Amino acid sequence: MSSDLREDLGASEFPLASGLVADISILPSPLCGGLTQERAVRTTMSNPFLKQVFNKDKTFRPKRKFEPGTQRFELHKKAQASLNAGLDLKLAVQLPAGEELNDWVAVHVVDFFNRVNLIYGTISDGCTEQSCPIMSGGPKYEYRWQDEHKFRKPTALSAPRYMDLLMDWIEVQINNEEVFPTNVGTPFPRNFLQVVKKILSRLFRVFVHVYIHHFDRIAQMGSEAHVNTCYKHFYYFVKEFGLIDTKELEPLKEMTARICH
Repeated sequence: MSSDLREDLGASEFPLASGLVADISILPSPLCGGLTQERAVRTTMSNPFLKQVFNKDKTFRPKRKFEPGTQRFELHKKAQASLNAGLDLKLAVQLPAGEELNDWVAVHVVDFFNRVNLIYGTISDGCTEQSCPIMSGGPKYEYRWQDEHKFRKPTALSAPRYMDLLMDWIEVQINNEEVFPTNVGTPFPRNFLQVVKKILSRLFRVFVHVYIHHFDRIAQMGSEAHVNTCYKHFYYFVKEFGLIDTKELEPLKEMTARICH
């Protein structure tokens, strides 16, 4: 399958945030999950900026939940407890002793899906066919959509159209019992990590587009630190387990060097 990332010649210039400090202790922790859906995303955060940023009416997709009592629900709680306790993100992403890698990865993939949905939902009203006719990350990177159905060849699309197809595609993967099994004892497929790498690579592109083309909106709401923390959590996780190729991370390389020490 050919790559759906096309790199154009030219300088990669985009505004970089400076002096941004993430606050782990007040990072929102949306539940992650499997097959069940909630049409309204509930937030219980007291911070006024977070109430605006993660407004339930702006959520791009329904939140996913793991069923209480399952192993992955317990793993999710363990991961959230580490974040809420203010544990260093580099340590928080590490595989806990005695846990299976695939279970740990599955929990985080769905959680990142929830978080990126919330972030994109925040700026989606400013990401339109007119403002973003091409899904890109600055002048150097253009992301083309490819799937196994309608778009069999990499196809240039507007950013909102690309996002819509991307979130639909990830939902299908997450809800596919053969890819993300929820029953205890059901093994993960042999290509599980391969699927995960594709999901996370494409979610990273949402970060790229939001940071490069819509950072002014994030800054306007005073939510830089919270979005940065989501990004740092994501970045440390994919680096810890080698889940995204270095080439894919290039568009945010300079910013990452500033906020991910």
